[in-house]
Amino acid sequence: MTTFDPPRPWTGSYAAGVPADLAPVQGSLVDIVAASARDYPDAPALEFFGRTTSYRQLQEQIDRAAAGLTALGVSAGDTVAIVLPNCPQHIVAFYAVLRLGAIAIEHNPLYTPRELRKQFEDHGAKTAIVWTKVVASIQDFPADLAMTNLISVDVIDEMPWTTRLALTIPVAKARESRQALTARVSGTIDWRRIVANEPLPSSHPSPDTDDLAIIQYTSGTTGSPKGAELTHRNLLANAAQARAWVPQITRGDGCVVYAVLPMFHAYGLTLCLTFAMSMGARLVLFPKFEPDLVLAVMKKRPATFLPLVPPIADRLLKAAQEEGVSLRGTEIAISGAMALPHELVVPFEKASGGYLVEGYGLSECSPVLMANPVADNRMPGTVGLPLPGTECRVVDQDDPTKDVAPGAAGELLVRGPQVFGGYYGRPEETEAVFVDGWFRTGDVVTIDDAGFVRIVDRIKELIITGGFNVAPTEVENALRQHPDVEDVAVVGLPSEHSGEEVVAVVVPAAGREIDVEELRTFARGILTPYKVPRRVFVVDELPRSLIGKVLRRQVRDKLLDLTGAGS
Repeated sequence: MTTFDPPRPWTGSYAAGVPADLAPVQGSLVDIVAASARDYPDAPALEFFGRTTSYRQLQEQIDRAAAGLTALGVSAGDTVAIVLPNCPQHIVAFYAVLRLGAIAIEHNPLYTPRELRKQFEDHGAKTAIVWTKVVASIQDFPADLAMTNLISVDVIDEMPWTTRLALTIPVAKARESRQALTARVSGTIDWRRIVANEPLPSSHPSPDTDDLAIIQYTSGTTGSPKGAELTHRNLLANAAQARAWVPQITRGDGCVVYAVLPMFHAYGLTLCLTFAMSMGARLVLFPKFEPDLVLAVMKKRPATFLPLVPPIADRLLKAAQEEGVSLRGTEIAISGAMALPHELVVPFEKASGGYLVEGYGLSECSPVLMANPVADNRMPGTVGLPLPGTECRVVDQDDPTKDVAPGAAGELLVRGPQVFGGYYGRPEETEAVFVDGWFRTGDVVTIDDAGFVRIVDRIKELIITGGFNVAPTEVENALRQHPDVEDVAVVGLPSEHSGEEVVAVVVPAAGREIDVEELRTFARGILTPYKVPRRVFVVDELPRSLIGKVLRRQVRDKLLDLTGAGS
């Protein structure tokens, strides 16, 4: 293995107070909350619809939940599925699983039963902590996937009693709100029973730094689920890198983080579940992004640190302007998952008085690799600079062992303490993404003399819509199940609101006609909504290579010409 150490010009562009390297992390993720509970015991750790939980209370709930899971037979090395929206129980469940040395597996609770089943088939967890709205989907799994422990969580339990009372009023709006948040369930273990146990003894072994902490699913380039194995070291290091990037933020009760991003997503997980807790911050939880809910909190307590994606920033800014609510006091907003338009940065920073900077990451990298400096030298149109301790190379796309000339475009390779060790149960796919210990990102970039990284292309054919990855193969496989479809190609086209939109080009089966809206309805029965094609084009044939492979790039180029989306 090569010990090649490339230059790091980006460290000279770091903001004041940001170090070039960090000391190796020690301990485990469970130490994060424990340290904040020791240093800020009475400070609010969580806020949910106005109800707060202190760090002392949070630590006690984690210890009780860990004891409850132990009583069910969960032990070190076991996999535990978590299928929850943003809510206090999510944080407790996550850290309780880790406290036992077990492995947490985050899932999107809005996934269809078929999508969830694919992931459960891959990881094989027999204990699942599940939102009541999703319980029926898990219970419908075939016998070989049946849960030994199916724990149901009612998010309403952690709301203030006045809010819970309002949800019981026999009026249509209250009934709709309640139906959106909860469902009646049977045949499960109530989460309240789990947290009713006596706390786990402090003598119970804690996980080691290099133990596996979570399995984070990423679409990769195919429709089959791939779980990135992230250790306690990976996630601790990324939280430490994030802290180092924002030295101007005060730890403790002076730090307010808004969890508007879903915590089942790698981006929300690190900046909310780990970074915020390590800061001793007040984490304000939103089950889903609704501008009115966010602005209601903003009036009382602006966000010190606001992780978001461009569509959320855009909607929040417009809602604030329409309702006359000030965004002042929002010190740092960091945008990721998709390109951040400069025309959004200027008005947002003017409205907030703080910074809105772009970052970049991958699930395999815990996920944050780069961010623009939170300083006046930030560079719009780039994804910023590699974080402290992160190394990068730009290599030839056809031969990743060869570096390109300085400033030239090539595939980005990275290594650092936040980079994963491999995919769960997939040694061949793991081997394919590493070159001499460097992880191949699949993104084509340039790095300028000051170290700023600009993404210019993507080797992977992923579609990034609204901050979520969509694998074209997965959508194509779903559409091919329709009897009227002979062939299909799925691509992403630029979208003003979501980065890219999912677009399908279909070839009808012989003697059949395609009903576009009926096909989209069919897809909604298989795919989660953001994966369903926004537009469908019907053609006689698709361009193919000499070996018969559909040429998605040509399909996309023709659609760009047809629609003018790229102009």
